[in-house]
Amino acid sequence: MHWDLHYDNVLAQHPSSQPAGRTRWLAIDPKPLAGHPGFELLPALRNRWDDVVATGNVPRAVNYRLHLMAEVIGLDRRQAIAWTLGRVLQNALWDIEDGASTLQPEQAAIAHALLDIR
Repeated sequence: MHWDLHYDNVLAQHPSSQPAGRTRWLAIDPKPLAGHPGFELLPALRNRWDDVVATGNVPRAVNYRLHLMAEVIGLDRRQAIAWTLGRVLQNALWDIEDGASTLQPEQAAIAHALLDIR
């Protein structure tokens, strides 16, 4: 897994600089980790959160993003949801260790949206 895959770590390559056979997108700054690819989806769901809120329907926007990513990488929807909820839980436990008593608002909204579409 990349472990830090989000919008700021995906670059578009200029067509003239692409090696033969490589796609036009390049993921940078990996934090290599072995695991299930469904564990990778939360950062992309959280990034550009203002865009999600601006849709006026956060659950629908989260649902759209999750299903699009799951389809592109060939993940079962239920597995993508379960692994994303696991990542929310992991982040919540880290936040509790740091003294937080509530989920970060974006993560709470994502969890609620995913639990509603199960």
